Amino acid sequence: MIELEGVPELIDPVMVAAFEGWNDAGDAASTAVAHLDREWKGEVFAALDAEDYYDFQVNRPTVWLDGGVRKITWPTTRLSVVRVGGEKPRDLVLVRGIEPSMRWRSFCNELLGFAHELGVELVVILGALLGDTPHTRPVPISGTTSDPDLAQRMDLEETKYEGPTGIVGILQEACTHAGVPAVSLWAAVPHYVSQPPNPKATLALLNRLEDLIDVRIPLGELAEDARAWQVGVDQLAAEDSEVAEYVQTLEEARDTAELPEASGEAIAREFERYLRRRDGGQPGQPGGHATADGSDSTAYLRDSPGGGRTRPPKPPKPDPETGAEPEADRDTDAGTGPGTGPDDGDPPSEE
Repeated sequence: MIELEGVPELIDPVMVAAFEGWNDAGDAASTAVAHLDREWKGEVFAALDAEDYYDFQVNRPTVWLDGGVRKITWPTTRLSVVRVGGEKPRDLVLVRGIEPSMRWRSFCNELLGFAHELGVELVVILGALLGDTPHTRPVPISGTTSDPDLAQRMDLEETKYEGPTGIVGILQEACTHAGVPAVSLWAAVPHYVSQPPNPKATLALLNRLEDLIDVRIPLGELAEDARAWQVGVDQLAAEDSEVAEYVQTLEEARDTAELPEASGEAIAREFERYLRRRDGGQPGQPGGHATADGSDSTAYLRDSPGGGRTRPPKPPKPDPETGAEPEADRDTDAGTGPGTGPDDGDPPSEE
């Protein structure tokens, strides 16, 4: 039994979790939870024992000075609680840490123990993967769940993913088996510029989270940071004609694929968010990251040790009339096209 001291009775609590590492391309997900913790001044009430879950040769502790006294910070996962005011106050339990090195089942059971003791009604797990998406377009966000009823009620995809998974997928399944409603929100980060930070992807995750749990999130300077990030990547891409051509190819494929989906529902959702904000006022790990096909990947738009720049592969251009890729390319790259997102917290694949 987990005994919690000093934690007040929570109001309609939602647990929001993110983990650094394979599930966190561009540090987009962990930065989103850190933003919530900072903006709402979260108070840490628990930390998991680092000895139980982490390999310190993979995630090394750090030494720092506090008034001349040397102290050690161990890699772990911490839980904090924040209270969101307004007409409908509700509390958030924020879980922020590093993907564990071992004992994943025990790790998830311990988190679920906290969720049970705190009366958590919904678990939302944030993640980010590397995908074939251009940095110049809105960040694709995929919302998935293993619960058919929850998928229908919250307008989410019901997962059908099969393949490699990270702690996000394992935690979501643990929630499902424990009878705790759980949702995964994933941002697709351009694989050719995966270095953190990626404020544009962080902003997109927070906007989707805001819609999901019906809470207005103060964004601070994130919108301005996202614009500055895009301008910076534009400048880098403009310096290399091959990268610029590749980005243009991704833009064309994305625009062709999404043209039929420019629905009134999407426009209405953006307009509702605008009205809410107008009325309420404006308040990486070694080993690569998850990709759209479940494999690991590293950044493209950066200097290599030899002084050159690694070139991203050029994707096939879609048919201008149908938007479809050539059959051979669909067979070899299933599930890696623009705008694809993960199911059940995992990189997606096409059926």
